[in-house]
Amino acid sequence: MKKNIINKTIQLALCGAMLMGAGSGCKKFLEEQDPSNLGPDSYFTLPEHADAAVYAAYARLRFIGEGAGIFTNNYVLLDAPTGTVITKTAQNSDLNNLLGLVYDGDNLQIGNWWKGLYREIAQTNLVLDNVPKINPMDETARKKVLGEARFLRAMAYFYAVRMWGDVPLILKSQTPQSSDFSPSRTSAEQVYNTIVDDLKTAEAAGLPWKDNTGRASTAAVKALLAKVYLTMAGFPLNKGQAYYKLAADKSKEVIDYANAHTSDIGLFTNYDDLHSVANNNRLEHLFEVQYLSGVEENPLQTVMLPNNSQPDISAKGSGQGTEVPSPSFYDSYKKFEPTDKRTDQQQFFYTYYFFKGSGDTIKLGVPYIYKHFDVTCHGTSGKPGTGVSSLNVPLIRYAEVLLMYAEAQNRADGTPNADAYTALNAIRQRANLPVKAGLSQSDFEQAVWRERWHELCYEGVIWFDMLRLRKVYNEDTNGFDDFVGHALKTNGAVLAKKHLLYPLPVFEMKNNPNLKPQNEGY
Repeated sequence: MKKNIINKTIQLALCGAMLMGAGSGCKKFLEEQDPSNLGPDSYFTLPEHADAAVYAAYARLRFIGEGAGIFTNNYVLLDAPTGTVITKTAQNSDLNNLLGLVYDGDNLQIGNWWKGLYREIAQTNLVLDNVPKINPMDETARKKVLGEARFLRAMAYFYAVRMWGDVPLILKSQTPQSSDFSPSRTSAEQVYNTIVDDLKTAEAAGLPWKDNTGRASTAAVKALLAKVYLTMAGFPLNKGQAYYKLAADKSKEVIDYANAHTSDIGLFTNYDDLHSVANNNRLEHLFEVQYLSGVEENPLQTVMLPNNSQPDISAKGSGQGTEVPSPSFYDSYKKFEPTDKRTDQQQFFYTYYFFKGSGDTIKLGVPYIYKHFDVTCHGTSGKPGTGVSSLNVPLIRYAEVLLMYAEAQNRADGTPNADAYTALNAIRQRANLPVKAGLSQSDFEQAVWRERWHELCYEGVIWFDMLRLRKVYNEDTNGFDDFVGHALKTNGAVLAKKHLLYPLPVFEMKNNPNLKPQNEGY
């Protein structure tokens, strides 16, 4: 599927270039119509065109890992303000401003996320507007492609509404002649309702329950819908108990399927399996950004390696040290639960590796993130690496589904049931932690939150947990502080009300005056 995504994306890009070039000049040049020339009415005519268009939508998700200036990339935006990371490079002002909570609407990473998400939305709108016109086309195949596009559009809007709140809701392909070419912002609640509608449509699209090729599946759709309901239950919409119930029920559907199909969905036994290329799209990975060496390589490998102040520990050469665990967060694992194996060597973190990936041991002095570490690329003791990475980047993991169910069920029913304990303890047992039992609603909830911080860190989850809960994990107390007023242990920066939303990019507000006003505090 990865090669298909690239090939079909190239085809669609060529189509787009031809569409842009088609016009009166062509008519003057040619007296009769060239049937091989692609135009707005001639491209979406074959079933293969539907595949090409939706593959391009999958490929556009790779903006998440694209570069954002020197020594950083867009992925870092999801972790930088959480207090769970520091950096070993000081050359990128946009990154430093994110870490210090002093960013504004000119921040390159914030702007890249805006552009990347709306390009994804534009591509899915292209699919949804044009694939219904293809004739002939097998109706089952058509329905699946449209379901995939709905899932991808919902995911893009889910990121956008959590980042910026009220955002333009664009549901049709745009041209400069469109009446809403400069749209105003739509209320967050209406955006959320559209996300739910898209996911319900995708849920009924006949997608396979699990798809190991990397395309959207029913499990991925249900997991994302559960996540949306859980977010709507909390801040800023505060939908409360009814939406906790919806989140619990939807995540339980995935859990029930997993329990009945253990070879399709479940937790990996070993943490190594989480970042093994052989396990891309399999078992615990419900949805990922797709990468393939020789086509487009995983971009996280270099930014998460130690920078060139350290000896090279990879066949790739020196890294950048862009995103490094904060000492206080790393220490919090065993400070409160000494048997937690997630901080053992080469589980979620590593403190030493091998020269050039396969030689003598090199002590690094501080922990680095191992969650995204591609051993095949970098090498390991006595086994040289390839220097290229096909490792995917996870966006939805089954571990998160288990924790969503535990949190949502406890809030919906007022007390944790046996299934909620089973879900929570599955995460804890893999981490070599004692099982939980007999907790109050509040204590159980905080136990789930702690597992979310410690299990799902560096996966683009924690910042959004902080926003929906308006709580922040305190590494000193093992409890949770209010979001507003919490001082990050990394640098003393204090979270304020304005940090509940990112600023809209300044370049976009200049292009479209209808986006005013800017988010509060910027």
